[in-house]
Amino acid sequence: MDTSYSNRIQEESGVRPLSTVLKTMAVLDVLAASPRGMKLPEVASAMQLSRPTAYQRLLTLIEAGWVEQDREMRYRLSMHACRIAASALEQADLGTRVQPIIEMLVQRVKETASLAVLDRGLPCIVSRVESESVLRAEQKIGTTMSLEGSASGRVLTAFADEMTLGKLKESGEPLASEDILRTTKADGYALSSGYTKSGVIAIAAPIFDLNGKCTATLSLVMPEFRFDIETFREPLLEAARTITKMQQGER
Repeated sequence: MDTSYSNRIQEESGVRPLSTVLKTMAVLDVLAASPRGMKLPEVASAMQLSRPTAYQRLLTLIEAGWVEQDREMRYRLSMHACRIAASALEQADLGTRVQPIIEMLVQRVKETASLAVLDRGLPCIVSRVESESVLRAEQKIGTTMSLEGSASGRVLTAFADEMTLGKLKESGEPLASEDILRTTKADGYALSSGYTKSGVIAIAAPIFDLNGKCTATLSLVMPEFRFDIETFREPLLEAARTITKMQQGER
């Protein structure tokens, strides 16, 4: 459901979200940030909760199928999250149809490519194809990035519609300067700042939906010493245009 529509319905009906559900769902974000799962004391500490309260929320998520325990009694996300994520990508027209295009891009330039969308106000990697190079930048699916310094963050900000841009400004997250955003929009792509990950550089291009809204970015990331704008810019822009045409129903 569109967020603005949802907010309008809430205002008109007087109905508000269930705070207990929101607090329980927040546990998923905490677990997602851990590479190996977390034990109960770790979850309680991270969320500043008592152990009984943390346990109750974890138990609720286990019953709902979102969380499971491993042999070391660590809580971790279940594979149910993968199924939901895959369905979300398909519903956004960013699923299996897009993957071959990303794979072809990687084969062409021999560098790692990623697809990112805005998730709770930050760029989040939702699909990734690794290059075969031994020396490459490691970023996992689900990794969030900076709006200010990442190439994807700069693109998503520069090409954001008015409502989205307003929310990004209200979020408190640092944004790239107006000069950088203007240049990004004029060029049709952005480079990462270089300070978010030393020795690594990324270039990202926008992907637009049927309504002309920038819904995602396609990026290439590599060690800085291998980067050459003339080598990577056009293949990236071409792949992004192909995905956009697919999103807009063109062939």
